[in-house]
Amino acid sequence: MSESTTIPTLTISESAAREIKTIIEREELDAEKIRLRVGVKGGGCSGFSYVLDLTENAKETDEEFEVHGIKVVCDPKSLLYLNGTTIDFRDEIMGRGFVFSNPNATSTCGCGSSFSA
Repeated sequence: MSESTTIPTLTISESAAREIKTIIEREELDAEKIRLRVGVKGGGCSGFSYVLDLTENAKETDEEFEVHGIKVVCDPKSLLYLNGTTIDFRDEIMGRGFVFSNPNATSTCGCGSSFSA
């Protein structure tokens, strides 16, 4: 796997990658085995909600890639909804967390963790 900041469908910012690495270290997870699962599931206030999870398990059908040293897995169905999405991390006065910028979202909720497409 080549290290890249962008894959054809999903971008993870350097600040998001740094935060993910910090979480892996803080939780004392095995960085060689752990993967960031990125996905979409039905639900949330706008119809779909984003999924970010640290896991050691990848499914046979998952797309796997590496961005900024983070091993990422995503199921093909979620990639359809995440095409062109950028995942960033913000630490601001009004809040701290991962932020999704999804060009496929026709609307998003106020919390920013769900969308409709």
